[in-house]
Amino acid sequence: MATTTDEQTYTYVRPSELTFGGGRADLMLATSGGRTAAGPAAHPVFFDGFLGHPEQAAAALLAVAKVARTRYYMPPGMVAAILRAADPVVTSNGDRLRFESFSACCGVYARYDALPGSLDGNVLDTGTTNVDFNPPMRDALARIGGLEPLHLQVGEDVVVRTLDTEVTEKKVPLPERWLKGFAEVQLASAAVAPAFEVAASEARRFIRSMPSSGSRKPVWVVPAGRGLRITTRPTPDAVSLSGLDRLKPLEPMLRFARSLRAYAAPHDPQGATGVWELGLDDARLVLALSPESSRGFSGEGGVLWDLADEQSADDADLISALLAFEPRIDTARLATESGLAEDRVTRALGRLGAAGRVGYDAAEAAYFHRELPYDADRLATMHPRLRDAIALVDAGAVRLDGDTAHVRSGAAEHVVRRTADGDDRCTCPWYAKHKGARGPCKHVLAADLVRKRRA
Repeated sequence: MATTTDEQTYTYVRPSELTFGGGRADLMLATSGGRTAAGPAAHPVFFDGFLGHPEQAAAALLAVAKVARTRYYMPPGMVAAILRAADPVVTSNGDRLRFESFSACCGVYARYDALPGSLDGNVLDTGTTNVDFNPPMRDALARIGGLEPLHLQVGEDVVVRTLDTEVTEKKVPLPERWLKGFAEVQLASAAVAPAFEVAASEARRFIRSMPSSGSRKPVWVVPAGRGLRITTRPTPDAVSLSGLDRLKPLEPMLRFARSLRAYAAPHDPQGATGVWELGLDDARLVLALSPESSRGFSGEGGVLWDLADEQSADDADLISALLAFEPRIDTARLATESGLAEDRVTRALGRLGAAGRVGYDAAEAAYFHRELPYDADRLATMHPRLRDAIALVDAGAVRLDGDTAHVRSGAAEHVVRRTADGDDRCTCPWYAKHKGARGPCKHVLAADLVRKRRA
């Protein structure tokens, strides 16, 4: 299926810049659009102060930016092209800064969390924006040493600048599947659980010993004594890993590592999402990897259940009004303030995650508030299976017969049967191929919509 591509235009007052002088490094990150606690802002200003562990911070920022410029999987027949990478997203949650990016192939998500102990300065606002990561600035970041203080500005006061003459624009094509993947990875991350943790020495040995390329089929990483090993057989304490090179973004950070923790999604013999977290000094570098290197997050379909839950739409509107860029969203507090049951709050957060309005931090087992600086209406309407399901319902193509639904689709009629454990199974080719592992088919969604409307 073809995917649409729009151009995202980043508008910066001037390029980001890193300068050296007076015994310190000064990093000014230019911002482009986004949202603050007060609403939309053209050039938000979030932080002005010092970033602790400067050499570590510089390496982590470079790692996040590199993921955005990398395609880890090239489909057969695809012609390699010059990649114009999307700029990383930064969120100020008040006590921390989070830098996020997503790979061009939609299979690798990276996030650097600068935690409270690494920030020494004034948090001027909370919110989310894109930041300019241009080549000269990246080259300068690579020269930062361990003894130089790193002064960081995220945004700057633009009142004294003449915007008509000093605007820098960058245009980058953003495929629909890239945006879907960015939203989908939050739901996938919310389904993982801690699997194992190893010391920094073993993290270095394990990642440095991996080949730069290998089988694209899933293997599993399992604890072996104090270390880790790779096996072709999944076990309950294993973490799925497809495309060994997709862990390589962690390699430049290994000299700063304190630990390596892995989180696993529910077992699937075809592979599952794995989240890898490198513990640093007052910081974390996180990678989320799709179940297979050839299988981007954009096609997983986990968000469809949340988007198809019509009750959760109103709940999500209510919950979103109560969010204030918290670093850790407290569902119990939201339940009290909104008057909703906690399970409805959780479903509403899932819907907000599908629209890119919250992220998920596996380390804290909690959502955090952020607003992707892209068109929210586009994020909410780019799921063809859901659009097709709604069209089937509106056309009266669904007939219920107890726990069975008959869905007329084109010249065929597919049967959706509900099992004793509440799962739906369909006779269509999509279900035969994926068995529900990549979200529901349009017929299951249509049947579920009709059941809920009748209820």
